[in-house]
Amino acid sequence: MSETQRVGEVIEASSTDFTAQCYELYDSPSLGSLVKTRDADVELYGVVYQAATTSLEPGRRPIARGKDEASEEAVYQSNPQLLKLLKSEFGTLVVGHRQGDKLNHYLPPQPARIHGFVYLCSPEEVREFSLSFAFLNILVNAHLPISTEELTSATLRQMSQVHQDRRSFLVAAGKELALLIGGNLNQLKAILGRIQT
Repeated sequence: MSETQRVGEVIEASSTDFTAQCYELYDSPSLGSLVKTRDADVELYGVVYQAATTSLEPGRRPIARGKDEASEEAVYQSNPQLLKLLKSEFGTLVVGHRQGDKLNHYLPPQPARIHGFVYLCSPEEVREFSLSFAFLNILVNAHLPISTEELTSATLRQMSQVHQDRRSFLVAAGKELALLIGGNLNQLKAILGRIQT
């Protein structure tokens, strides 16, 4: 198994999702990325559904500083304190867990631990996780601040990149989605239109 990259730390958690703060500003995983964290002997898997960079102080918004600067990088060079005043976070929808050798595509018994490290899953882990489409039920039924069509299609596009035959993976995912949400043709059409290769 290849080395996984640590991308943040859990700062808020519930049974269905968790929020992680990035160690580096603007270093959030991409929308739809599969990430993991541990809770005792359980490894939780989640899909990134949003990312934000905000002020560390609630209610205090950043102000424009680049009027006299030649580039965006120059803004940060002239104001090095900005790196200490801002934070990047990402929200993750829990879509499965591993307990021992068993990989489950449903919610774990406990939420993620606060201060648990969050890792970007390796291509091998993504491939193994996406051998079953059982997680799609959680994705298409989630109540999130992003549309489920956008999140589902972003997740499938991300996962397809680790499969040797991307097209076959996406066709199989489309067939599974047709079974899950065939009664909602608008939703199905919106997702399928966004995962075309």
